[in-house]
Amino acid sequence: MKQLEVRLDELDAWIADGMYKYGRVALRISLAAVFIWFGALKPLGLSPAEELVRRTVYWMDPGVVVPLLGYWEIAIGLGLLVRPFIRVSLFLLAVQMPGTLMPLFLLPDICFTQIPFGLTLEGQYIIKNVTLISAAIVVGGTVRHQSDERKIL
Repeated sequence: MKQLEVRLDELDAWIADGMYKYGRVALRISLAAVFIWFGALKPLGLSPAEELVRRTVYWMDPGVVVPLLGYWEIAIGLGLLVRPFIRVSLFLLAVQMPGTLMPLFLLPDICFTQIPFGLTLEGQYIIKNVTLISAAIVVGGTVRHQSDERKIL
């Protein structure tokens, strides 16, 4: 029984080491993919969030702001893929994120079925940005500690 415990502990250590070694890179790439994908939908007129953007930023021409937001998101994603641009990308993300949360305050009737916890699909779409912000913080924590990541990507 003791030998099984030792083997399971070794397996656990091996899995945890792999997660530590590759997890941050996987997080950065997946974050980039989300921004590129969601961003590309906007200038193509395929974004399910387009109406939400139009109603939130009602004082600007949606024909300009929606594609511009999409290109901004694509720039964030591409910057995350190219190591020297990660800091710039994270800055662009930090500037953009408050705007993505605006509908919660400007359009609560669209975001909530019952304030503060009953979220509509649009509200859920916005709240997921908290996860993106957390992922960006983890990625930001890697910019000064690149030795392991450089070996991977």
